[in-house]
Amino acid sequence: METAIKNLKSVLGNENVLTSYEDRYCYAYDATALGDKLYLPDVIVLPSSTEQVSEILKIADKYSMPVIARGAGTNLAGGCIPLNGGIIIHLSRMNQILEVDKDNLLCRVQPGVAVEKLQQAVEEAGLYYPPDPSNLKVSTIGGSIAQSSGGPRCFKYGTTKDYILGLELVLADGTIIETGGKTIKNVTGYNLTQLIVGSEGTLGIVTEATLKLIPKPESKKVLIAFFNSIDNAANAVTGIISAKIMPATLELIDKYTMETIEKFYPTGLRTDMDASLVIEVDGSQETVDVQAKRIESICKSYNACDIRISKDQKEADDIWFARRSAFGAVAKLGPNVITEDAVVPRDKIPTMIREIRRINTKYSLTACIMGHAGDGNIHPNYSLDLRNKDEMERFEKAVDELFNTALRLGGTLSGEHGIGMTKSKYMKKALDERSIEIMKSIKQVFDPKGILNPGKLFY
Repeated sequence: METAIKNLKSVLGNENVLTSYEDRYCYAYDATALGDKLYLPDVIVLPSSTEQVSEILKIADKYSMPVIARGAGTNLAGGCIPLNGGIIIHLSRMNQILEVDKDNLLCRVQPGVAVEKLQQAVEEAGLYYPPDPSNLKVSTIGGSIAQSSGGPRCFKYGTTKDYILGLELVLADGTIIETGGKTIKNVTGYNLTQLIVGSEGTLGIVTEATLKLIPKPESKKVLIAFFNSIDNAANAVTGIISAKIMPATLELIDKYTMETIEKFYPTGLRTDMDASLVIEVDGSQETVDVQAKRIESICKSYNACDIRISKDQKEADDIWFARRSAFGAVAKLGPNVITEDAVVPRDKIPTMIREIRRINTKYSLTACIMGHAGDGNIHPNYSLDLRNKDEMERFEKAVDELFNTALRLGGTLSGEHGIGMTKSKYMKKALDERSIEIMKSIKQVFDPKGILNPGKLFY
């Protein structure tokens, strides 16, 4: 280890190689609630170029040291946790937007660019990058690629995977390769680009990405509709989609979530209602007005008790503030918050929510339920005390039932948070044995020594 660290310092300089206990402790965690478990890395390195990342991996390969790429550390599935020690490659200094190409509707960025920074930069050029994870102010493009992150706009626009045209990638042995390119159409060989997206840093380390952009919508409006039953809210989602309307977002918030938000961040939510839908429509001004009126009519037909439509940007921002305050509000209920991520077919949303409520009652747990109803992605936010052994045992049993229920309803384990270390034990239930064998074979080709983010995805 001492020799390896000496070699790393020769490549990066002493100031970019961190070995103190305090530094290593900071990088032992991401946003995943781990309780008293501690996984210390051996060293943290801060490269500023692809060439430096390549040299780091050559050293790691030589000494068979685990390597974990890290961005802002907002991962919720333990994707950045150094389970076996090793090297944390923190990509925060590779944070440049290298190019915004208005003619070809694309941009090139380094992995440490924050999603919101990218969105602001391209919107200044009249363009649009739709993926919007809830922590977009700090979450990075590299992390978004690793998890194929989503967000509220997924229903209309898709997730990160739908915007990756090409990647610069450093393999486990330090080899630098390029996948994809700047063209929209590309069927030259296997689609290695999409293989890397969502691979959680287990196949290589992304050092540059070419992203597809679209024209910025001319206008948008936000609606919030309140329902006295969550079934009516879910049926309204189906009604909107059946009417061939494609809102940018279709977000569901349950009663307890609204009560929790209002307790800490009062925004005028109807806490006497069982659920609400936050719906954003965008496009031309004429299209937005027509869609907003049609959605209002559909929600009324499903017994919406109150519908509010934003008249200006401030009102739209106020509605979104309520939606985005959910996690922060839940965090005030107890010492810890664990956000789960499961996906079911849209028509199974009411059943899934009823089951989550039943499970929570069974195990005496507190959870605020919300989600991206347009694509069936449900997020129960659990308020817990990780120091309470009994509560944690009940939570673990509840989560087992939650994912078993999602799979039974034809769903899957994750829509946008990834598998990481926390969900790997469910993979054999979600996928057939042969599929897992093929995935492990792919991992072996890219990373024969198993040094890239070991212990993730596969149990």
